[in-house]
Amino acid sequence: MRLPKFSIGVGDRFAHQAKAQLAACVCAAGRGLEIAPVWNKSNREHLIAGSDPRATRAAADAAVRAANWKGPYFVDADHINLGTVDRFLEPCDFFTIDVADAIGKPPAHGEAEKFADRHPEFDRAIAVAAAYKYLFATEEAGKIYRKIADVKGAGNFVTEVSMDETDSPQTPAELQVILAAIADEQIPIQTIAPKFTGRFNKGVDYVGDVRQFEREFADDVTAIAQAVARYGLPANLKLSVHSGSDKFSIYASIRRVLQATGAGVHLKTAGTTWLEELIGLAESGGEGLALCREVYAEAYAHRQELCAPYAAVIDIDAARLPSPGEVSQWTAEQFTSAVRHNQSDPAFNPSVRQLLHVGYKIAAHMGDRYTALLDACEPAIARNVTTNLYHRHIVPVFFGA
Repeated sequence: MRLPKFSIGVGDRFAHQAKAQLAACVCAAGRGLEIAPVWNKSNREHLIAGSDPRATRAAADAAVRAANWKGPYFVDADHINLGTVDRFLEPCDFFTIDVADAIGKPPAHGEAEKFADRHPEFDRAIAVAAAYKYLFATEEAGKIYRKIADVKGAGNFVTEVSMDETDSPQTPAELQVILAAIADEQIPIQTIAPKFTGRFNKGVDYVGDVRQFEREFADDVTAIAQAVARYGLPANLKLSVHSGSDKFSIYASIRRVLQATGAGVHLKTAGTTWLEELIGLAESGGEGLALCREVYAEAYAHRQELCAPYAAVIDIDAARLPSPGEVSQWTAEQFTSAVRHNQSDPAFNPSVRQLLHVGYKIAAHMGDRYTALLDACEPAIARNVTTNLYHRHIVPVFFGA
């Protein structure tokens, strides 16, 4: 099973927008570019939403049939580990192996030095230091990969290794060591998600030095090409940009590097679909707008609880959060202007957007009441989901603004 050169991770908290998401890839295909959709949902998101990975598979399959999509597509067991992978084994064919928590744990005594002995192509001091930091994590990745392969069969799924949810970015030199260690574990990874310099907060733009990001991204692409040639890793191995949703300021950098090198990329855009659902509901007025106001009020009341699991990837200014009483008087235009990620609109409020981004638990508790409104307001929601994914993500990364 082979992941195409370009792919896009499309998360869907409530498994209602697969058709609208696929429509964005259909638009790209109409311009001659194949972008494979990868429907991703983590175990944490399933637990919060009370859903099952089989529902993600069913929604993806139904969307593909309805659109008569002939291209490849995948369902991702997102950010899994040994303890959570089992429920994903049957319905998924893409596995994001997350070993960020294992970074920094020392390997068994002497293993870092043995790694350096096996890889004289590296400066020994650099190899030993990087192995002390990352060797245990790559060994964990090997254990998880083999567990999946024992059930699915080697070659019957796409493997990604994720190291992005950690405190410090990996340097290109460290990435080379990591890839050598992954090759030693005989993991046929097709994409790897390192942590890049800068902040990748959920649902809002990149915060950091864009020029430094571009240099780092280009150096990582070079490191991957060298690892493919040296260690026999899959020829289609490529970078994955996690928390890619709405990182508008780095999209031109990504595009320039892809054009200059011919490399591929996997771009994850998970959380924005849920926000586009809220925007579509608000635009619909009536019950839809009332529910959006209610979601905000509940998210505001429980903001500490909701934000805690995402503390490292959100940056909310409490002083910029309007009171629920104020929001209860907002018109549809006021609500959508605050949430829609249009940085040229003075009404856009990134703190409101981030709070709602982590507030999907509120809608999950509403159960059928929420999903029934998704069905009732589908035209407005679908329009927003497709427009957001195609015009704000696919076009600037793959075609240029």
